[in-house]
Amino acid sequence: MELRASRTANLRTGANGTGAPPGTGGRTLGPMPHTPVTPEPARPAPAATAPEPVVADCLYCGRPTEYPVDRPGIVLCPVCEWQEAQRTACSG
Repeated sequence: MELRASRTANLRTGANGTGAPPGTGGRTLGPMPHTPVTPEPARPAPAATAPEPVVADCLYCGRPTEYPVDRPGIVLCPVCEWQEAQRTACSG
């Protein structure tokens, strides 16, 4: 029984009692010089985005409007559209 206990102790502490793992010749292994690199999870491919629609510029001030370029008629930005509505409503 004593032989078995000493063998178990040698496996835990190393053959020479230094605490080194078996097979290292009594040397203790120091900390790793770097942390092991774990691969990053695969990222999904970026979704193909549709090109943004080209918006028309305001006829009066040149700012972008909410309307596409191919809209027929006079294209105005919201501010100029509101001002035009005020002018035509009070024209008498």
